[in-house]
Amino acid sequence: MTVTTVTTVTTATRTTSARRFPGGDDGAPALVVVAHGSRDPRALRTVRALLDRVRARRPGLPVHLGHIELNAPLLSDTLAALGDREAVLVPLLLSRGYHVKRDIPETAAAFPVRARVARPLGPHPLLVDALRARLTEAGWDRRPGDAVVLAAAGSRDPDSATDTGRTARLLAARLGVPVVPAYATTAAPTVPAALAALGSAGHRRIAVASCFTAPGRFATECAAVAPWITSAPLGTHPAMAELLLRRYEEALPATTTPLRARTRLQPA
Repeated sequence: MTVTTVTTVTTATRTTSARRFPGGDDGAPALVVVAHGSRDPRALRTVRALLDRVRARRPGLPVHLGHIELNAPLLSDTLAALGDREAVLVPLLLSRGYHVKRDIPETAAAFPVRARVARPLGPHPLLVDALRARLTEAGWDRRPGDAVVLAAAGSRDPDSATDTGRTARLLAARLGVPVVPAYATTAAPTVPAALAALGSAGHRRIAVASCFTAPGRFATECAAVAPWITSAPLGTHPAMAELLLRRYEEALPATTTPLRARTRLQPA
């Protein structure tokens, strides 16, 4: 698999009073999960619980959290505490866009940390696993004429729409029904517009699949306009923890043994 990552290495120095994180037990680069941040307190609780799942799957791997905005710790504070360690920054984001292409690498470049920025979580079959599971939990049972709106945040970056569209196609193949990508903000079509279009096309039951990492305003607003079931945000589904680790491993330097291989070599 070809890995598209942004490598940021800088020798810049910066005075900070932030504490420094100790090194990991196995010497692996730190995993820094980069969340967007939200004013909804459920979002931070969800992200922290997801990181606990990641730590449980990879004991000894140093796992840290950094937010782009709104919540502590901010990514800048987390990177300052890492000093000049190696780190892989994995965006807890579901498509490409400004945050992945600009915000995260530019923030990393301002610190001595030797950072690689991994790809966002989507599109990926594991993401589709989580989306389908959340729909099933909400009561999904396919019948003739059903359809799904894949509700995502939206971005002005066309690559974001490309990624969301691919996720919609993967989910459609898995469910066996039409899946239309739609957006809570910025991009078109909006979720209400996609619901109306599918209804006009004769689809009787239209589910909304929440393509959001955690509860928040967008997920709440999309659920409010759903004519039938709405799945919960992806949250702490096991596929999300696995996907974070996959993106981490894809971004590791070629000279680094992947965590998966090292874990298999450990004695029982």
